[in-house]
Amino acid sequence: MRNGLCESALRVFNSMSRRSSVSYNAMISGYLRNHKFDLARDLFDKMPERDLFSWNVMLTGYVRNRDLKTARALFERMPERDIVSWNAMLSGYAQNGFVDEAREIFDKMPLKNGISWNGLLAAYVQNGRIEDAKRLFESKMDWTLVSWNCLMGGFVRKRRLLDARSVFDRMPVRDEISWNTIISGYAQNGEMEEARRLFEESPIQDVFTWTAMVSGYVQNGKLDEARSIFDRMPEKNSVSWNAMIAGYVQCKRMDMARELFEEMPSRDASSWNTMITGYAQSGYIAHARNLFDNMPQRDSISWSAMIAGYSQNGCSEEALHFFVEMQRDCERLNRSSFTCALSTCSNIAALELGRQLHCRLVKAGYQTGWYVGNALLAMYCKCGSIDEARDAFQEILEKDVVSWNTMIHGYARHGFGEEALTVFELMKTTGIRPDDATMVWFDLLF
Repeated sequence: MRNGLCESALRVFNSMSRRSSVSYNAMISGYLRNHKFDLARDLFDKMPERDLFSWNVMLTGYVRNRDLKTARALFERMPERDIVSWNAMLSGYAQNGFVDEAREIFDKMPLKNGISWNGLLAAYVQNGRIEDAKRLFESKMDWTLVSWNCLMGGFVRKRRLLDARSVFDRMPVRDEISWNTIISGYAQNGEMEEARRLFEESPIQDVFTWTAMVSGYVQNGKLDEARSIFDRMPEKNSVSWNAMIAGYVQCKRMDMARELFEEMPSRDASSWNTMITGYAQSGYIAHARNLFDNMPQRDSISWSAMIAGYSQNGCSEEALHFFVEMQRDCERLNRSSFTCALSTCSNIAALELGRQLHCRLVKAGYQTGWYVGNALLAMYCKCGSIDEARDAFQEILEKDVVSWNTMIHGYARHGFGEEALTVFELMKTTGIRPDDATMVWFDLLF
């Protein structure tokens, strides 16, 4: 059963003159491991006698398959429950974002263990409910190191460094995760002096600690300090190299980026994509193309970077050619590639191709977001298809100021002044504040 040989296992099971709950449980476990839930449930229902392990196996199977409704129904039917049963339901709710339901289970538990407490704490942290996590943490004394790190990490993600530092200072013991979390927190928030002080104080400086410092200096535009740390690193991984290369790319120092890229002992897709994007954004599209052609393996980011590069450098035909080739290469089209292709259609007024892209992005499920939706809206406006622009505008579920400005401009540019004013008034009623770009469009009306 561990190898997925369910049919062979079933033949052995059926040939048994007497079957115990152990043999039933083994078959059910095997079915569940191989995602044969219907067969597992059918065998479970046929069991002449079920033990607690049988119920827990089925319950855990449904939880792992994210069928929480069926899991809860089974849980309610259980003649008895142990800590495994309760923790299975709690973790199922917690891992799928149903934090209130997880708390309900937690509060009803007759007995809790470390898994129970940590499961709820992690659920609060992962879902951004840091105050609930803090209250839970303060309600108990004997937390494990994993729990301390979890809460501190939650504060760091919320940029609440004072709270994170308070947790760090109170920790009875610390490991490399503790030190790396607090150092990364300070570095990511631009407090490099404190990050550096903690870095020098840390008894454990692994590759992640060093990389956190390199990334921190890079993110704060201090490339010389980043390079000093990078050169001192006793061990480097691909993240370290990529962070330093990305720093040079962001500052348009492509010569230094290329030098590091050539020195890198083992390049991954991120290394290649960073260099391609850097060259493309700096106007060196031929260098970007050369790297793209020599990549050992491309992904959607590689293709999108080239499409964007050609589009931004005025090479509309090449951009669309790459978009078509990307589809032929069976690479998954992402938001970035759709947006760049739509922008290119806008630049050359390729309405029919824009319509084809619209059909593709609807199938991909991207049309309702503002990122792709705004590009689609701009394409229809620039191509003069105002009715289709209005439809695209209405399909954007969460419109930003760019969405409203584009629609107002589209109406104004094509002589629909009354409609532009109507959209402007509607924009104000939705709570979106007009900006300078909004006012510019009214020069077309008056």
